[in-house]
Amino acid sequence: METINIHDAKTHFSKLLVRVHSGEEIIISKAGKPYAKLIPLEKQTHRKPGIAKGRVTKEFFEPLPDEELRLWE
Repeated sequence: METINIHDAKTHFSKLLVRVHSGEEIIISKAGKPYAKLIPLEKQTHRKPGIAKGRVTKEFFEPLPDEELRLWE
């Protein structure tokens, strides 16, 4: 894991993002002390439509009882 000072990070930010996107982790330092960490985001999974098909019944759409509603206030 490489450490880069803030000035260099600002100057080469686009290049750092390319490196991070490829999997590297980079520490940004300020006055020689770690200040922030650039890490790649986890790959997002695509939602699969219809996953709850057949699991939601008519009761789901009925109004909640007054007792339950009071608990939410």
